[in-house]
Amino acid sequence: MPLPDHIVIRRTGRDDWAAFRDLRLRMLADTPLAFLETLAHARQLDEDEWRRRAGSGADDDTPCFVAEDVTTGAWAGIMGGRLDGGHPLLVSVFVDPHHRGRESGVTDALLDAVEDWARGHGDRFLLDVHEENPRAIAFYRRRGFVPTGRRVPYPLPPHGEELELVKSLR
Repeated sequence: MPLPDHIVIRRTGRDDWAAFRDLRLRMLADTPLAFLETLAHARQLDEDEWRRRAGSGADDDTPCFVAEDVTTGAWAGIMGGRLDGGHPLLVSVFVDPHHRGRESGVTDALLDAVEDWARGHGDRFLLDVHEENPRAIAFYRRRGFVPTGRRVPYPLPPHGEELELVKSLR
């Protein structure tokens, strides 16, 4: 489904720090097992750190894309990438509950943006997803990601494991 006209996908910058912070705090509260940071830790960060994080989204090695409602300025979702061992890795995935599902187009449009970046950095695109996040796993499988068989311990409560998934970009 295409995005509605009032939603745009764009990169983050330093001046987005407050919206970036607010969305990050919502992400950590909504789906804590999807991230390697706690809400308590994120709440302690100062403005300089939030500016640094938001600003890194403009860098080619650490892109961060947001879905922004241009009529309200609200962020509907976010996804980023980074290079890990020379391979592009999907990170920081979150879509506001009101914008989840195929019909909104937000999740697919964000992943399209990060995949476009990833194609310039390798022929396979990796991600790690918690084994107890079936909604995310189903989305990634629908988009062509498959398990590699690699599992790593998830270091924060509720613990468990993260599954590595991969998608061929060629």
